Amino acid sequence: MSATTPAAEGPVPVDALPLYCPNPRMPLWSSHPRVYLNLDARGESMCPYCGTRYKLVGEARPGNH
Repeated sequence: MSATTPAAEGPVPVDALPLYCPNPRMPLWSSHPRVYLNLDARGESMCPYCGTRYKLVGEARPGNH
């Protein structure tokens, strides 16, 4: 597990892209199928399964997806 892996809710470092949920820091008992999430124009996303909210820290660059 990387130190830059996003927590259950909160900031997502640019180097943690592509963004997916559940992320490695989530407990196994709360797992659901892995889904890759698209960021909106504000750099935010919400998981459709569990409602976890993610927000990008920094600016995405080409090749970060």
